[in-house]
Amino acid sequence: MRLRALLDTHTLGLRLLGGEEELDRTVRGVMTTDLRDPSRYLSGGELVLTGLAWRREPEDSERFVRILATAGVAGLAAGEAELGSVPDDLVQACLRHRLPLFSVVEDVSFASITEHVVRQVSSERAGDLAAVVDRHRRLMTSGPTGGGPEVVLDLLGSDLDLRAWVLSPTGRQIAGSTLADSGPELSGELAARLAGEHLAAARTGRRGPHRVTIEGGGAQRLDEGRGPGDGSGSATFSLFPIRHEGRDLRRTLLSDWLLAVEADAGDWPDERLDLLHGVTQLIVVERDRRDAARTVRRRLAQEVLELVQTGAPPAEIAARLRVAAPVLLPGLGAAPHWQIVVARVEWEDGDVPGGPVAQSLLEEMLVDPGTFGPEPSDRIAVAHTGDEAVALVPLPVPDEPDEASTTGLHADELLSVVREPLGRGLADDGRLTVGVSAAVHSAEGLRGALEEARHARRVAAARPGRVCAAGHEELASHVLLLPFVPDDVRRAFTARLLDPLRDYDRKHRAELIPTLEAFLDCDGSWTRCASRLHLHVNTLRYRVGRIEQLTGRDLARLEDKLDFFLALRMS
Repeated sequence: MRLRALLDTHTLGLRLLGGEEELDRTVRGVMTTDLRDPSRYLSGGELVLTGLAWRREPEDSERFVRILATAGVAGLAAGEAELGSVPDDLVQACLRHRLPLFSVVEDVSFASITEHVVRQVSSERAGDLAAVVDRHRRLMTSGPTGGGPEVVLDLLGSDLDLRAWVLSPTGRQIAGSTLADSGPELSGELAARLAGEHLAAARTGRRGPHRVTIEGGGAQRLDEGRGPGDGSGSATFSLFPIRHEGRDLRRTLLSDWLLAVEADAGDWPDERLDLLHGVTQLIVVERDRRDAARTVRRRLAQEVLELVQTGAPPAEIAARLRVAAPVLLPGLGAAPHWQIVVARVEWEDGDVPGGPVAQSLLEEMLVDPGTFGPEPSDRIAVAHTGDEAVALVPLPVPDEPDEASTTGLHADELLSVVREPLGRGLADDGRLTVGVSAAVHSAEGLRGALEEARHARRVAAARPGRVCAAGHEELASHVLLLPFVPDDVRRAFTARLLDPLRDYDRKHRAELIPTLEAFLDCDGSWTRCASRLHLHVNTLRYRVGRIEQLTGRDLARLEDKLDFFLALRMS
């Protein structure tokens, strides 16, 4: 607002004492002070209100006005209650420094002036910001020059003092303000909780924004000496859905982003709510563009999946993998290892296909929850069919062969962060089940890995709970005893246990496979086994130690003995 507008509001009781030529100055805020030197609290553009308690002698006026002018304030309003009238030395000092000066009649409180200025400035700021948001949306719609949602989140922070974050449905931070003074980011725990609260509220059918107060989990500013989610105080957040209007909620809920604003929108005027709605629609444009950028990776995954499912020759699959590797792991020298993850989203009435939602979920879940922004998911290729989504995950080749069993994804870790928010979104009529294969190093192993991941998902589906996962390691002991296990899963299991031993025997003529068979036949008796093989007991111990080292198993454990026994019988 302009200083001139203050004179047009007669209820404020302001009278201009000097500086008429400066009345077009813009007022950006208001501050009440009686400090002799308030400079450290001024940032420029304020209307300063003072009761003149700082003035002890006429010379004080020159020093006080010089401080205000140096700070770039818009104007000074002095109350008449303290001295009965504004002293002439203050009027002359303001004239020398070209600082507009007003007097405030005794029966008008500074609080009334402050409330009026803040209301007018906030309204004009919101209007200006709305115009910026609209312009930014047009830029983002026409191309990638808009700068992404971070630009608008910065504007919300600088112009409306609103801290805001774009979160995924799992609670991972997609975007936040980049301003240096915007304070710390949300903690992962707090972000996941906000995502869960949003999903739960959305499933009730209530329209956003959804308001939630987090006790002991406020996102505090750095200058308060606390950080977000540090257990101090409480904070209220308003959660705005980011989605296309009119879509079936269950088709998009688990894949839509949300805008979390640290403020209570319950008493906001319609203009500000409309502004935030405009921000969410702007971010929808950005989300659509990033989804379009994933088209190449999704198509690669679909082509590989179709080749694997139709039993294409390994050479053809390998050729397609060579195309996929540079896209998913740019700059990688050697061909990567691969893992397959299968996810299925099912609704009880069965009339909503879960494949597209499962695809978006996998693209999110397979990213480290601690990473910031959308880019990390650019190295994951996910296809979908029906209610099922299949992810082709590249793994860098380990430096040592023994590392192969410890690298890669693990089912129990995959859902540790996302289980709570997704469970609330699935409510009482949806399920998410996930299966994870072992890592394979060639095209020949992909068909077995796909069947292994699918079978692991079926194991997860047999468990209670809305969000469940199982990994290849859980197929080792008891599941393979079941007659319905597919042949590909059997082959994958035996290869994983016995191939390292066969390869070692081929290179070193060590006879580890015959040693393993004899050791199991002798029920683990060192003496009888050494006698059958005509070996010294120490030589037998060395061979068994090498078997355990190559496979990561312990032949002193009954479960591992049983696994080796089954693998040998099925090979």
